[in-house]
Amino acid sequence: MHFYKKIVCSAAALMMLLAGCNSPDKPMADVVLINGKVITVDRNFSIAQAVAIKDGRILAAGSDEDIKKFTDKSTRIIDLKGHAVIPGIIDGHLHPFQAAQSELFEEIPDVHTVNELLNWVHSEAQKKKPGEWIIFPKFFATRLIEMRPPTLAELDSVAPRNPVFLNGSFGGMVNSSAFKYSDITDFPAYKSILKDKKTGQPNGLITGAAFKLLKLPEKKALTLDEKLDALRNMLHLYNKVGITSLGAGLGTTDHLNLYKALHERGQLTARVFQNIVIPFSPDATVAQMEKALDSLGYKTGDGDEWVKVGSLKAIVDGGILTGTAFLRQPWGTAAKEIYGITDPEYRGILVIHKKELVNMISVALQKGWKFTSHVTGGGGVDTLLAAYGEVNEQIPLKGRRCSIIHGNFYDAKAIRNMVDMDIYAEMQPAWFFKDADLLKKVLGEERIKTFHPYKSMFDAGVMVNGGSDHMVKFDSYKSINPYNPFLAMWSVITRKTERGTVIVPEEALTREQALKMYTINNAYETFEEDVKGSIEPGKYADLAVLSQDILTCPVDSIRNIKVLMTLLNGKIVFDAGKLK
Repeated sequence: MHFYKKIVCSAAALMMLLAGCNSPDKPMADVVLINGKVITVDRNFSIAQAVAIKDGRILAAGSDEDIKKFTDKSTRIIDLKGHAVIPGIIDGHLHPFQAAQSELFEEIPDVHTVNELLNWVHSEAQKKKPGEWIIFPKFFATRLIEMRPPTLAELDSVAPRNPVFLNGSFGGMVNSSAFKYSDITDFPAYKSILKDKKTGQPNGLITGAAFKLLKLPEKKALTLDEKLDALRNMLHLYNKVGITSLGAGLGTTDHLNLYKALHERGQLTARVFQNIVIPFSPDATVAQMEKALDSLGYKTGDGDEWVKVGSLKAIVDGGILTGTAFLRQPWGTAAKEIYGITDPEYRGILVIHKKELVNMISVALQKGWKFTSHVTGGGGVDTLLAAYGEVNEQIPLKGRRCSIIHGNFYDAKAIRNMVDMDIYAEMQPAWFFKDADLLKKVLGEERIKTFHPYKSMFDAGVMVNGGSDHMVKFDSYKSINPYNPFLAMWSVITRKTERGTVIVPEEALTREQALKMYTINNAYETFEEDVKGSIEPGKYADLAVLSQDILTCPVDSIRNIKVLMTLLNGKIVFDAGKLK
């Protein structure tokens, strides 16, 4: 089978390798994969037929005939049976530690309608004792078919004796029992508890600021072994969909140490780039910021090939699903129906302002950190870019690969600024898949054009990185933010949403571009493009074997692609048993 277009390694490198084939000290592969379609994602998007692996690295890629020259009786030969191979998937932004523990004790339901939610709450109330909390983590009412939360009366009717908390990160919903058991009675004292305009009484909706008022049950403390076991199991689920590297979205020294401990036990099955939350208040003095960073004792890039320190991360605004993202223009009249927003000038919540960001970014760069921030609205994007711009006048940002996490709304001006300053875009296609319909309804035809404008960003030269923002649930498709990379790639290729609509189709990517988002682009994100992200000699042997060829299969089949085998450092970390 000779459908490959060209040999992966450079001509000079391949000639050197082949010249050594008759030498007694010629390199022999530990493992070779033959009889397949190797999609290298190299500079030319070359296609090979086979790949050889030695000591955890790619030795060569090319035709079956050429690669067999690197085998002897000790080489393991894996017949791909015509299947496609891609570089190991790199998920640029997720939360493995949180996800790993999210369903340890109770399964989080997969609900799509208000009725399904109420049925679940009712069933939980039947199982629990009066006064026991019913908690739904990472619940976003705007993702329900009806695009609305349940009413207070609806929640009270299905759980009259149990406090209920639907936790949406930047906002949430509670029932009357939650107020009762939390001893919250002086409602006018709290702006964070929203009220019915007619009665002045709580309507059940609360903002994130009110979460601390709730007397929630303490989380069960886990031992170190329990934490590591949970994390190990989550990483295996990631391996099952081809993930071999990940950008852990937010953490501390404790999280770094957990990954290191897992590696020391020989159980780390993905390479980790761990972002670190800012260890100081945004309004801290420069001296206080410097002292806090010095006390950490590490900076971006420290570590080894398995666990590296990532970016220093801040949080600039709220979230699009709770109406707290900071937009360029007011949310508008349509937001009243969805979010209950009545102020015609309301643009969202800006947590950190430009002046504070300038100080934070400057100190971070001077201390050797790459900087990034959670931003979900266009106004937040502009605020962060303005801060980057001011810093850039004193400390050139080119080559530092600072980034924007989420961002979501990028207009032409923002895109130009990102290109000029070499700012990366850490995007989550699952948000487009899940939320584009909602935002189109709220923001209208014109503003939705700036929501996840992938093609415009690629064409302009922005480095676009793909991630899931996976936080809770184990299932790759049913998670609150699905982490299945093929579902994500299908969405950016087709511009189709969960509801089956096609939104701004002119912003669709090619299959090759979508694959780059989850491989070589994410390698650039972590300064590791020389060692991973493509299948080339010398790079880590991190690979995924696919059930279908992502470049040629029917487009709607992409979302259902399965991984048959995942290799990390040349070793199999997932095997579906289909290649025997």
